Amino acid sequence: MLRIQSPEGTRRVDIDNLAVTRELFEKVLNAFETIEYPFTLYGRRDKSQEIASSDTKTLASYGLKHGDMIFLSPIAGAVQRVEQPTDNGKAKNQISNTLLSVSTPTPSMPGSKIPIRSTVDEDQVDLLLQKMDGTVKRKRDPKNCLHGDNSSCIHCLPLEPYDASYLKDLNVKHMSFNAYLRKLSSGLDGGKYANLDNISCRIKPGCTGHPPWPKGVCSKCQPKAITLNSQPYRHVDNIVFENPNLVEQFLHYWRVTGRQRIGFLYGKFDVHLDVPLGIKGTVAAIYEPPQESTRDSVRLLPDSRQSVVDRLAAKLGLSCIGWIFTDLVAEDVSKGTVRNFRNAETHFLSAQECVMAGHFQSLHPNPCRFSSDGYFGSKFVTVCVTGDAQNQVHMEGYQVSNQCQALVRDECLVPTKDAPELAFARQSTAEKYIPDVYYKNTIKKKRVDSDRYVYFSIQVSL
Repeated sequence: MLRIQSPEGTRRVDIDNLAVTRELFEKVLNAFETIEYPFTLYGRRDKSQEIASSDTKTLASYGLKHGDMIFLSPIAGAVQRVEQPTDNGKAKNQISNTLLSVSTPTPSMPGSKIPIRSTVDEDQVDLLLQKMDGTVKRKRDPKNCLHGDNSSCIHCLPLEPYDASYLKDLNVKHMSFNAYLRKLSSGLDGGKYANLDNISCRIKPGCTGHPPWPKGVCSKCQPKAITLNSQPYRHVDNIVFENPNLVEQFLHYWRVTGRQRIGFLYGKFDVHLDVPLGIKGTVAAIYEPPQESTRDSVRLLPDSRQSVVDRLAAKLGLSCIGWIFTDLVAEDVSKGTVRNFRNAETHFLSAQECVMAGHFQSLHPNPCRFSSDGYFGSKFVTVCVTGDAQNQVHMEGYQVSNQCQALVRDECLVPTKDAPELAFARQSTAEKYIPDVYYKNTIKKKRVDSDRYVYFSIQVSL
């Protein structure tokens, strides 16, 4: 039970402690039926602890307990309607406490028109990258540059951090996220129509034009169909360990027991100089939570010490930036070799591991003031320890795309039992609506009248 104090009085709402804050806003709106203005919830009376509406953050993450009081306040610029008595004793609606707001331009990135939210507390590495120029400096070409030292031409002009040819020469498949933001603001419109909305696979609540699902759905509340495609950017470009002993201590459990192991990576994010506007995750410690493991599986157990570990890491300037797991099978104990079964012919990550990665990424959203929700994607990384092509212990870092993260968060994907590399998209039921999920496939078809081949893309329902 929570008490909600507002200009219209105090109400009580009953809600589970593990519910997301979006459900709290819906219950508050139902409790105050006369509210006709946008509002914000705060944990303190002085408006110092804002409770944001989110599909990932829970009430427990804000430290709310049974009986706590939270404070409802109109957003600046809103018009609050209250009842005041008239001369004849009858009540009538009057507009009071009208707040006049001056129209000011929304702050944005240097040289861009992407609207931003100044209230989002972004990571320090993002603030540093936003201040950097980001362009790739090039030296004067002695063959093609026919100008003086103080001039420049197309052969020596600085390159943008998202330049495709330059990234290809560096063997970088995905541009950095901050380079992607620069690309959005590089057009003639200056990023005016750029869209950084998070993907949602749920029916939008509050549609009154029809009965609720499963009796009715319309184009306004129905989530869009999802076509799976490759994400052009990545939120983290590199992951390193401060000390090799961290990994050796983590692998000691497998070397002794032969059982697999899971750990959480604690560290910080820094600027990665090898990729334009890139981000590097530096791991300083590996925390191994309570778990039950076998030679083929690992099951995480409830951890009562997780909050203590997070507070201790915060005092050291660290945070949880990823997770690591082993998938090792010994091949020759005398030589110390392991089997190689993760490659392009099989899979790099199984569907179950992708679901786990998407779940962890949803629990650690990336603060982003260029998104209307205040967050976009995640910097949480996945590190897999397995055997490489030379049958040596090898580590690979991954992140699932924002599409996969949304599908996992909204419970649309489940792993298959007989094929670990494949996932299954659920079907809509009376309790839950699942949008259509498509993927593109290239089919090679031979013409009858010639030996030429035709390539085309089709959309297939998953």
